[in-house]
Amino acid sequence: MLSIGEFSKLCEVSTKTLRYYDEMGLIHPDEINPENGYRYYSIKQLQKMLFINRLKSYHFSLEEIKAILELEEAQSEEKLCSALHRKRRDIQEKLDALEYTLKQMSSDIMNLEKGIPIMSYLDRIEVQLVETRPKNILYMRQRMSSDDYAAGYGTYFSRLYEKIATEKLTLLGTPMTIYHSPEYNPAGNDTEFAIPIEETVKGTRDLPGGLCAKSVAKGSYSELTSVYAKLREWVEHEGYALVNSPYEVYVTDPNQVTAPEGNVTEVYFPVKKK
Repeated sequence: MLSIGEFSKLCEVSTKTLRYYDEMGLIHPDEINPENGYRYYSIKQLQKMLFINRLKSYHFSLEEIKAILELEEAQSEEKLCSALHRKRRDIQEKLDALEYTLKQMSSDIMNLEKGIPIMSYLDRIEVQLVETRPKNILYMRQRMSSDDYAAGYGTYFSRLYEKIATEKLTLLGTPMTIYHSPEYNPAGNDTEFAIPIEETVKGTRDLPGGLCAKSVAKGSYSELTSVYAKLREWVEHEGYALVNSPYEVYVTDPNQVTAPEGNVTEVYFPVKKK
């Protein structure tokens, strides 16, 4: 048997953390002395603790690790493999985002060294006035928190595509998102996911056509905030007023783009002349 101190030293986990893991049910001492309360761990528990440490190094939360540990032995390997695949995708997405940020920083540094203002990129965002045609859209409308967006886009668009395939509906365009909330709320925003189709069925509605200020964002979705700011500035400067919710049309499929730079997103602001 190993004392809690010995176990702590071997696994490089503090005794305070081991007590917390015991409280939340991750790993319990194999034995507790009833007289003095000393905690002891068996040699066999070293492997379990190392497994917990390994999952933590993969950025699994303690709740996720607990759920994995509680899996039945017959299904544990399969479920663990699926969980690792999901976590690897999450980490790769974060790495891609960090790589994009590094490239952006390098570009800003180079421009500053040449005497070019850091925000001069806004001048390169083009805005045009276009007339859009009405669309029949299959839609789902949800209140989405800022943390839900990444997963939500895949979930709701997948459901829409599944309905299109099941009912043999006719696609007329790429996915789009309409933002109905009058202000940004991290706790939840009124978001509509939609795909243009030909047929009028349950779950479709008309998206009116009309005059729109339009811009095209190429690159990471984090760049969309700049595009929105540029569009709003243009609308004000040119004497127009917003008449409906802004929306985005995803020209490229995020699942098919290998790097953030490959994303192409059209942003539309429905407007009228003041």
